[in-house]
Amino acid sequence: MGKHRVYEIAKELGKTNQEVIDVLAKNNIQVKSLSTVDDAAKDMVVRAFTKKPVQPEKKPAPQQKPQNNAPKAAPAKADNKANAQKQAKPQVQNQPKAAVNNKPQQDNRPKNQGSKPMNAHNDQRNQNQNKNNNNNQNQRKNNQPAQQQGKGNQQGQHNKNSNKPNRPQRPQGGIFIGPRGQQAGQGSQQNRNNSAQQSHNRFDNQNRNSSQQGGKQQFNKKRNDKPQIKGQYASRDSRNMHSRDHMMKKRPNSNKQQQPVQQAPVVRPTRVEVGESINVKDFANLIKREVNEVIKSLFMLGVMVTINQDIDFDTAELVGSEFDVEVVPLPPEEDPTEIPEVEDDPAKRVPRPPVITVMGHVDHGKTSLLDAIRKSNVTSREAGGITQHIGAYMVNYQGKKIVFLDTPGHEAFTAMRARGAQVTDVAILVVAADDGVMPQTVEAINHAKAAKVPIIVAINKMDRPGANPDHVKQQLAELELIPEDWGGDTIMVPVSAHQKTGISELLEMILLVAEMQELKANPNLPAHGTIIEAQLDKGRGPVATVLVQRGTLSVGDTIIAGTAYGKVRAMINDRGEKVKKALPSTPVEVLGLNEVPMAGDILDSTDEKTARSVAEKRLAKRRSEEMQQTAKVSLDDIFQRIQEGELKELNIVVKADVQGTIEALKASLTKIKNDEVKVVVVHSGVGSITESDVMLASAANALIIGFNVRPDANARKAAETEKVDVRTYRVIYDAINDVEAAIKGMLAPKFKEVIQGRVEVRQLITISKLLIAGCYVLEGKVTNSSKVRVVRDGIVVHEGEIDSLRRFKDDVKEVVAGFECGITLDKFRDLKEGDIFEVYSMEEVAAE
Repeated sequence: MGKHRVYEIAKELGKTNQEVIDVLAKNNIQVKSLSTVDDAAKDMVVRAFTKKPVQPEKKPAPQQKPQNNAPKAAPAKADNKANAQKQAKPQVQNQPKAAVNNKPQQDNRPKNQGSKPMNAHNDQRNQNQNKNNNNNQNQRKNNQPAQQQGKGNQQGQHNKNSNKPNRPQRPQGGIFIGPRGQQAGQGSQQNRNNSAQQSHNRFDNQNRNSSQQGGKQQFNKKRNDKPQIKGQYASRDSRNMHSRDHMMKKRPNSNKQQQPVQQAPVVRPTRVEVGESINVKDFANLIKREVNEVIKSLFMLGVMVTINQDIDFDTAELVGSEFDVEVVPLPPEEDPTEIPEVEDDPAKRVPRPPVITVMGHVDHGKTSLLDAIRKSNVTSREAGGITQHIGAYMVNYQGKKIVFLDTPGHEAFTAMRARGAQVTDVAILVVAADDGVMPQTVEAINHAKAAKVPIIVAINKMDRPGANPDHVKQQLAELELIPEDWGGDTIMVPVSAHQKTGISELLEMILLVAEMQELKANPNLPAHGTIIEAQLDKGRGPVATVLVQRGTLSVGDTIIAGTAYGKVRAMINDRGEKVKKALPSTPVEVLGLNEVPMAGDILDSTDEKTARSVAEKRLAKRRSEEMQQTAKVSLDDIFQRIQEGELKELNIVVKADVQGTIEALKASLTKIKNDEVKVVVVHSGVGSITESDVMLASAANALIIGFNVRPDANARKAAETEKVDVRTYRVIYDAINDVEAAIKGMLAPKFKEVIQGRVEVRQLITISKLLIAGCYVLEGKVTNSSKVRVVRDGIVVHEGEIDSLRRFKDDVKEVVAGFECGITLDKFRDLKEGDIFEVYSMEEVAAE
């Protein structure tokens, strides 16, 4: 069975696509221009269109409307044409192509009709009419079947003779009346009914009439000699004769009965998709309604709009309900910053190793437990025995592979712990049997629950003397982790990483839980994974630790992770071996990215063009978001922004060996809050401390903190020249403590008031414009640097400083209780006998 495109059928039948679609729609076949249909549907369309030409076969037009000026002799045209060919064969070659068509309302005009003068005498016309009458008589004798047409022609000639002699007219019927029309009818009758001699006389008479215009005769002769161009595109001058068929095409108001054009019914939709807003005109076109109808409906709803205004989705939905059209929102557009997700066939998935995340509080033995599982010594390599960034390892147990992720446990690495929970299948919660549940333990439980990851509790340090596993179970039960032996569903295994006991039971439980989950992945798809860690290696460039989650990552693949992209130059597994491929649930180090990606970014394998385009759009989007955040102002924080003009800032440049450590440092530093000092990380990056970092710190008046990195030679020289403080650390706690100490040094000094003594004014002495208060020290002491508060009747009337302190004529530094002295105050003279001086000093208090 053949298949045919709708537009091909339309082209073959000479119809428009919409006409063919409408015919199929009437037969309950819904198609579009590019749709295919079978032979039966094509035959249906062909039959529908081939019936139309049969409709015009009705009774001849002259029988329907004999009163019209233009005679219609369609039924007798074929017979007349046959008689004309017998009687006037010399004129057959002058017949235009239009005369051959079997159209019922057409006859021919001679070639020279345009050269006849418009104002010919009435005698000439009468003579021509007499010839017409003779011709009509000959027609009745020689051509009996055409008798009815001859009568109609005589009636038409009579009507023509009654017109004005010198002016042709065009009645509403569209037939040109006058000498030209008379001549045209004359030539038509001669061609059909007269002999060759009569035709020769007629043309001779026409040439004599045309000679009255002088030089135009030669022009007409040249025009007649032009080669004939037949068909629809023949020009006016190229035709040998202007047929009435040609003139009728230019007269839309002719007596020709035109078939009424059947317009296809407007198919109005019952369901349309609209975005957040839409133009009124576009919405009217969408629902196949007039714009005025839509505006009227909006007006009835109380919405005054014009044709070019927009309406929102809710308004469009209301208007659609008025016209019985369901308005639904457009599907969300594809994010250009996202890689299109590849369809994953579940039938092609194969089992993959489980990914296990080891989580828990700091120093509860997570890395030691993993060390016991791997039978290696990892803890000694970590600074201070604390895991600084995620380690990804693969272990073989009973012929099955298990992937472990070791996340840091202390508070600074919250983001990294959450990232580990997002990519894992099972979470191992390590709790020390002697310490019990700690703050980071609760946080790890929350991360695992948020990621909907099953939890297996490993109660570690069972070899310690103070181990109490029942107490640990009680604490975990309060956090909704009910042990299995208590009737819950949480597996709890007592282990000792130091003595390597309970390890096999723990691994068996891991494989049991993983088997229940039926973990599978399709290795035949483009690679998809997560960046576990990223760093800038001095010799290898950007290095990213990747956990492949779906598909296969191969050397040479083009990858994109965040705003970083590139080709995979090399891959190294957890044992330091170079590999060519990484299957699902395989952790590898990837080399070849153009920059260090962010930990937690999604890695995808795609073509180079897409990778570059998506990376550029992601970078532009991130910059736009940063600009919006910095420019955003609200009434809630405007007062705070005003106050920030007096706020001190401690600017810091952070450099570290891996991206995860930078995130942890920045989070911890920004948590250090104080009413007067604000910590600002002006720059952070992966790699050693460079000269450009020192220049940036100098310009921003910042200090540099390096974590597991050192400044190069140029950076050290620049730091000495620019007087920039560079601090390097290996343990994160030391860095945080030093920053806290720096913040305390920037705090404004605090003072407290210390009362030194009380002095009574007993006599006032005025000497050369000085007012001296003769005083007696009641208690304590008074010094020449003391501050004084004048109290009169329990009310403080002045606070100031002592200008001078004397005993008799000598200046002294202090006077103790029980002695008299003379005191002058700075810029205050309103003293009275009996005033009390409270003498005090302000002492600085160390910042806490």
